[in-house]
Formats: sequence, C-alpha cells, structure tokens
Amino acid sequence: MADIRIVSTTVVKPPAEPIFNKIELTPSDLRILLLGSIQKGLLFPKSNSPSLTLIQHLKTSFSHTLQIFFPLAGRLSTIQHQDNTISFFIDCNNTGAQFVHAVAENVTVSDILEPIFVPSIVHSFFPLTDINNIDGVSNPLLAVQITELSDGIFIGCTMNHVVADGSTFWNFMNSWSEISRGYDVNQISKPPVFQNWFRNHCSIRLPLSIINNASAEFIPPPLKERVFHFTKEKIAGLKEKANSEAGDGNGVVISSLQLVLAHIWRGVIRNRGLEPDQETIFLLQIGFRRRLQPEIQDGYFGNAIQSERVQLKAREVIENGIGFVALQINKKISDYTEEKIRENIDSWIKDPKIRTMSEIAISRILMVSSSSRFNVYGNDFGWGKPKAVRSGPGNKFDGKITVFPGLEQGSIDIHVCVSPQVLEAMGNDPEFMDVVTV
Repeated sequence: MADIRIVSTTVVKPPAEPIFNKIELTPSDLRILLLGSIQKGLLFPKSNSPSLTLIQHLKTSFSHTLQIFFPLAGRLSTIQHQDNTISFFIDCNNTGAQFVHAVAENVTVSDILEPIFVPSIVHSFFPLTDINNIDGVSNPLLAVQITELSDGIFIGCTMNHVVADGSTFWNFMNSWSEISRGYDVNQISKPPVFQNWFRNHCSIRLPLSIINNASAEFIPPPLKERVFHFTKEKIAGLKEKANSEAGDGNGVVISSLQLVLAHIWRGVIRNRGLEPDQETIFLLQIGFRRRLQPEIQDGYFGNAIQSERVQLKAREVIENGIGFVALQINKKISDYTEEKIRENIDSWIKDPKIRTMSEIAISRILMVSSSSRFNVYGNDFGWGKPKAVRSGPGNKFDGKITVFPGLEQGSIDIHVCVSPQVLEAMGNDPEFMDVVTV
C-alpha cells in the first residue's frame, strides 16, 4: 500500500486569549504521565469541496474550537521543589496545537475497511505518534492530521491523555464537528467545564525518582489488530446464553458491553495457550463522573477515570462460561462506590505510583479502554457522517482492547490488539466467531 505525503504542518492558535492561565492536575491525570496519548480517528467519504477550501475550513473551525477548549493550545509545565519533588500543571499559554495536512492519493476507503486485519498504514494517519504524555512539556497537547485519500478523508487526532480522558476527547471532536457545520462557539451542545472535582486544589508533588522512569523505553513485540463487530441481534444471543448458564444472577442486570467484554476475554485466553492455573487480569477503566456526590458536571474537562482489576485463573475464564465471567466484570463495576474512589485517591496521594507501558504490557493482562457510549458517529463536519472509527498506535501492546459503538444502533465494535498468532487463532475459533459479524 502506498505511503502518505505530508503537505503541510502548521501551528493553530485560538482567536482569543484564554479565560485563565493555569489548571492544576488531579491524581487521575497524573497517574498516566508516562503513558501515551489518546489517538482516535474517523474515516469519511470524500467531500465535494475543493481540497484547499476544505483544509482551510477545517483549520479555521479547529481554531475556533480551541477558543473554548483553550487548555489544548497550551503545554504542560513543571515546578521543581527543594525537597526533590516536582509538580505538573497545564500552562494555558496559547502556544498552539498542531495541524497536519497529508495526502494518500493511492489509498481508498475500501483499502482501510476490507482487510481482515487493520492495515498498518492507518497508524500513519495520526500525528505525534512517538511521544508520551510527559512530553507535553515541550510538545503540543493536541495534534490533528487531515489525510486525503483517493475517495475519502481520515481525520486523526492525538490528544495528551494527562489533560483529557475519552469523554473529554469525544466532547472536543463533537464540538469541532458542530462548529465546522456552522455552530457559533456559544451554541455547541456540551461546553467544556473547567471546575476541578478534586477536593484539594493545590499542586500535587511527585517524587522526582518516579519521574525518572520516563526514560525506560518500551518496545512492543509484533502485533496485529482486528475489529470484531457485534450486532444487536448477536449481543441478544450472548445475553440469552449467559442467562441460561448463570441463572437470573440474583437479579443482577448484565449490560451488553459487559457480555461482549466477557466474550472477548474468553476468546483471547482460550487462544493464548496459558496454563490452567495461570492468573489472568482484565483491567477495566471505570469512569466516575456519575459516581461522586455531587456528580461531576457534564462536559468536565480532564480525567475522571480509575482502573480496577478483575482477576481469574485461565481455567475459570474458559471452563465457567460467559455468564460467570460477565458476572465477575459486573460485580467489580457495581462495587465501585464513591467511598472506594475516594479511598483510592487518598491512598495514591500518600504513595503515588505512575504507570509505565512496561508494567502494563505483560502477557496475562487485557486492558480495556474507550466506551460504546461515546458519540462517535454523530461527528459530521459538513459533508456526511463517518464510515468507521480507528485508533492510532499509542498505548498499544499485546492485550489492548478498545471499545467503540458500532455504526448500527445497538451494535458494538471491539478493536483487539494482540500477537499475530493469537489474533489469527481467534479468527479460526468457531466458539468465538459464532457471535461475530465479519
């Protein structure tokens, strides 16, 4: 498949000065300093507008969106203290975000959608692919790349994960698409909210010693990615099977996503060839915007997520059936109370731990990110809704699971990134593929 050609790389700034100059970071922000950015992108049909007109329009609407999401035009900044600690904050200095225009004239939409495995060129549709969140001190916190295909357009976005979680990411994309369609900046559906939910609004000091882990390079093994599509009807079949295996679960209501994740977990573990008593870990990212009192305001800008492990032996995942596995996922999520969230925050402040990819990327872990509730397919920039969503190379390892809503109402897409051998085995596994729509 042909390479892409970079036409231009420019810095885009908001048309107005920021409302305030500094945003303190919370424990949810800081714990991912050493990981990679959020990278998500949308594949569109080709616009009827002339190329240069379209690019200029997207650049202008991007600038106006930065006016209301002004922290994304800033940089991370640090203060080193005499007690060998360091604190980080967002410096809303209007330095600007990166805007890349690229062309892949020999690549078609079908080249992206038809292969069984996600083609490697998709990773080239994302800017700033080789940096970690901590590098936001000297690199843009936000970069977008508009790649023109022969019959389509791909909008790839890289956003520093320290300043935003998935909810904030998609709120930015939704707002940009609205402004691109002609909305005034004061008319967007969900304006960002910058009121900090964290009780302690002072800077959090981190030991300099743990920041030095940033120098540890993580080189992932060979990986492949595939998108598994679950229709509303297939999910209903999973639910029927789970209920027959687990009974009524004492009245527990297992969500469609929990069932799909249980099916993915079982499919990966069954094809990894693990020893029956080897421990496996399913790492959930649980949002707590609605779990605190008072609730965090809709549109909150920043991270409001914590991680929780579901841990089972390989034989428990495989032998007990989907109903049992889904119930374990459900229980962890249901038990995630405000008290537990606060306890985790207080514990982290006393003994801060910052994740690295080397720690996460061990063969027995599966880590889930993103959500089927995000408004992905409502992003119309003025010439139609997207045909598909894809993720970039950031934070990819053997066991990364990314969740998106499907194109059809009620369907779910799961992007699975594992070793080539496991992914090919899953595709040849009748029990797994029986509920997947190719």
